[in-house]
Amino acid sequence: MTLEERARQWVREPLVHFLLGGLLIFALFAWRGEETDPASRLIDVDRETQAQIALQFERTVQRPPTDSELDGLIEQWVREEVLYREALRLGLDAGDPVVRRRLAKKMDFLAASSAEAVEPSDSELEEWFAANAARYADKSTASFDQVWFAQAPDTDAVTAQLQSAGEDWRSVGEPVSLPAVVEERQLQAVGAQFGTAFADELAAMEVGNAWSGPVRSGLGWHMVRLRARKSESIPALADIRQRVTNDWRLATAQSREDQAYALLRDAYTVEIDR
Repeated sequence: MTLEERARQWVREPLVHFLLGGLLIFALFAWRGEETDPASRLIDVDRETQAQIALQFERTVQRPPTDSELDGLIEQWVREEVLYREALRLGLDAGDPVVRRRLAKKMDFLAASSAEAVEPSDSELEEWFAANAARYADKSTASFDQVWFAQAPDTDAVTAQLQSAGEDWRSVGEPVSLPAVVEERQLQAVGAQFGTAFADELAAMEVGNAWSGPVRSGLGWHMVRLRARKSESIPALADIRQRVTNDWRLATAQSREDQAYALLRDAYTVEIDR
């Protein structure tokens, strides 16, 4: 691989985008000389901020705001900014699980946002479609057992528990209003109940008596035993290209979130009292 080809590969690397984004934000604040202290008493409603306020209004009501409406929107924005800064000054953000979760989601969004506008190449899409073809089989079904955990369990420990529990495997895991045993359910229906990512894992999982996981769903984490899977015919990529492209974007965004988190996580030492 030549130096030019390697440079092009680096430019397309999402983690490089993530790091450069953080660097640009830092450089912007440094260039503008703004205080990073959220308790600053200066509120600068510049032209860019006004344009964002107007754009948000236009997206909601499908027309630009009038001058008087924009004045009112700016006044409302200033009110929120004042209250927001005073809340920070009082430390109201500390210990608030809603604020904590919201900021974490923003970090995920920052890492994944570059995937939303990316158009995959033909080879990328074909490769991804081949690896995930089973999910597009119209009537594919799966029969499986699952136990649920709110947080990702220790794989080795919980696998040993499941193996030693034998027929009493339902006693492992945490209580949840999900079926422990699922018989011949279409993967689309599985995706509707457990989430698309969970159904994708089932489509790629090896059939047998072994437990796999933990598998992430929209509800938590699962250890899964896939007992049977039946696949039907798979449509051609050309016939479902837009759907596959949308799924590729979602999967790419999730992958970039995970990579960005792993990058940040490596910088921390976590100590958990047991």
